[in-house]
Amino acid sequence: MASRQLQVLSALDGAKTQLYHFRAIVVAGMGFFTDAYDLFCISLVTKLLGRIYYADPSSPNPGSLPPNVAAAVNGVALCGTLAGQLFFGWLGDKLGRKSVYGMTLMLMVVCSVASGLSFGHTPASVMATLCFFRFWLGFGIGGDYPLSATIMSEYANKKTRGAFIAAVFAMQGFGILAGGVVTLVLSTVFRNAFPAPAYQVDAAASTVPQADYVWRIILMLGALPAALTYYWRTKMPETARYTALVAKNAKQASLDMSKVLQSEIEAEPEKLDEIMASGEEYGLFTSRFAKRHGLHLLGTATAWFLVDVAYYSQNLFQKDIFGSIGWIPKARTMNALEEVFRISRAQTLIALCGTVPGYWFTVFLIDVIGRFWIQLVGFAMMTVFMLGLAVPYHHWTTPGNHVGFVVMYGLTFFFANFGPNATTFIVPAEIFPARLRSTCHGISAAAGKAGAIIGAFGFLYAAQSPDPAHVDAGYKPGIGVQKALYVLAACNLLGFLVTFLVPESKGKSLEEMSGEADAEEGNGANKVRPSGEQLV
Repeated sequence: MASRQLQVLSALDGAKTQLYHFRAIVVAGMGFFTDAYDLFCISLVTKLLGRIYYADPSSPNPGSLPPNVAAAVNGVALCGTLAGQLFFGWLGDKLGRKSVYGMTLMLMVVCSVASGLSFGHTPASVMATLCFFRFWLGFGIGGDYPLSATIMSEYANKKTRGAFIAAVFAMQGFGILAGGVVTLVLSTVFRNAFPAPAYQVDAAASTVPQADYVWRIILMLGALPAALTYYWRTKMPETARYTALVAKNAKQASLDMSKVLQSEIEAEPEKLDEIMASGEEYGLFTSRFAKRHGLHLLGTATAWFLVDVAYYSQNLFQKDIFGSIGWIPKARTMNALEEVFRISRAQTLIALCGTVPGYWFTVFLIDVIGRFWIQLVGFAMMTVFMLGLAVPYHHWTTPGNHVGFVVMYGLTFFFANFGPNATTFIVPAEIFPARLRSTCHGISAAAGKAGAIIGAFGFLYAAQSPDPAHVDAGYKPGIGVQKALYVLAACNLLGFLVTFLVPESKGKSLEEMSGEADAEEGNGANKVRPSGEQLV
């Protein structure tokens, strides 16, 4: 196998960990930091938006976003992300990873700022403007998924490739944490500067005019980390695998990587011609792709879909879960900024204790344990902890047991991130051919976002109490939080089963997984089984 591989690709596979690896992690990772901050910070301020724009001082409870508006504000960025993953994933294979990489970041910067500048004469016009820019923000975020994963996988060596891709994705945890911390700090500063009574004491005075600045500043700050890394993205050379195997320019690939690795690398254009001539190229919608990678794509897309149903329904609506178990007081007992403070404190604690550690466990162990076992165990433990929340749900909601609920809830996040939330991002960047790698990753990621949309929109309605007397204003009775948790547990169990469709890529080169370096690929020799083993 190695004899059939270009020297430039062998050099990348065998390269020791160097400064350029860490530079690539930071440049790609800051995009994910921004992605997570922008996607999840909206859940921290939706209660505030309801108080500001849909207030009714005669009501016993503070204003809240109407169901259709809440669904749009929370979900429109996810819709944009899905579209962006498909479009930029395809474009990354057509134009090259580097050519498209800067475009996604600039779109994120512009739309983050524009989201915070959403103005209008009526609440509906403000929300419509916000949703418009949030959609295009999501579109840019979507492009970052396939491009960052593909670039990192194609730069990395095969020994620590999983850890490097996981480290890029782990920046998502810091982005979620940063969103909580920024909101915590801003709400504290404004709350101290502009004190206000609780809603039940004085409804009109409980939301100070300056609160309108808080959500705008939070959204606009998402542009900062993306802007800081834009220059470095434009300076990254195109990946050698794209240049050699897709653009078919062995000389340019060796020239670029000679500079990166600081060593002489032979171009070998004749060997590239030989490999290209002996291997049959096939497109995405061909029987050959379906035979070789069809089950792989089904496995990566379905697993990502299932984990995101559970992951996003929890993340986007954890403020409702915390409220339902009494961890956050009734809205009428707080002023607007106090409520923002308590919601952000809850998310920050979950991110700090469950979300961030899970990501980094994956980084340190993925090239030891392997992708398959981390995903399998992750889905299994998520199922167990979801059932642990659902079965004795009434126990968790009684006074004195709230801390136990939060611990169990945090453990589900831990095993999501030390599990399928990370591996579903990593594996699609490793097992498909270079000419289709970004596209297939984009398809898998888009399936995940479809799951996120279902989780976000579905949970918004499903988690409503079945008792009409306890349903939020504007909603119809649902199945309640307990039964919704049962549904999420079922999704995790299905994810456990789907994991068996996905091959193990630990310790293998990208060409070994896809067969691109195999001169006999066109004749069907030396195939890769779904399990990752080879047939000689």
